[in-house]
Amino acid sequence: MATASSASLPLPLLLFARVSALFVALLVLFWALAFKSSFISHHSSQEDLVYAVLHPLFMVIGFILISGEAILVHRWLPGSRNLKKSVHLSMQGLALASGVFGIWTNFHGQDGIVANFWSLHSWMGLICMLLFGAQWLIGFLSFWHRGEMRTTRVSVLPWHVFLGLYTYGLAVATAETGLLEKLTFLQTNRNVSKHCTESMVVNGVGVGLALLSGIVILAAVSPKYQTLPSKLMYSDTKCLSS
Repeated sequence: MATASSASLPLPLLLFARVSALFVALLVLFWALAFKSSFISHHSSQEDLVYAVLHPLFMVIGFILISGEAILVHRWLPGSRNLKKSVHLSMQGLALASGVFGIWTNFHGQDGIVANFWSLHSWMGLICMLLFGAQWLIGFLSFWHRGEMRTTRVSVLPWHVFLGLYTYGLAVATAETGLLEKLTFLQTNRNVSKHCTESMVVNGVGVGLALLSGIVILAAVSPKYQTLPSKLMYSDTKCLSS
């Protein structure tokens, strides 16, 4: 029987994931706190400023970073499968709540929802949140609810993994479009230099997210670190056929 350590991540890969996540979080915090005026127009109120700053914080740190860590839970957390599933589900629920609140802050401005729902970034964000919410609900019903049949859980597992990774990749792509949209606006309408500190910070966030997503997806799909889940699925299939 495989041990829990056979499915764990090697320390350098896990360390690189944590360093990348910390790098992104610090850059987003620095951007939001040091360049607050870049998030609103000059005639906006203080309340609008707070909501505008909260949007990137909740979407990047609360949604993308936490959901990425939830994917890695199955690769580093010791203990039973039920413990890993409960931690994974809880963290994904926290990420979902952060994403919903982050979108709400962007639509809370005085211009209303329609005025803020015109770009590719906003459309991709809405699709991403709908998929993430459906993914969380499917995961809860198929893998956590005790009344579900084992055959259903085994058959849905590959689709659960695919949809989870697709939604995570879509979230990162959505964040990249948002960063590009914001930086283009600042350089065009606010005369922000392409080589200034803020431009470097925004580009750094984008590069950090690209690196982090690559590590998370590699950890999720690499066969070398899937010994335990594969054997468990094989064991479940044998139990069903016997």
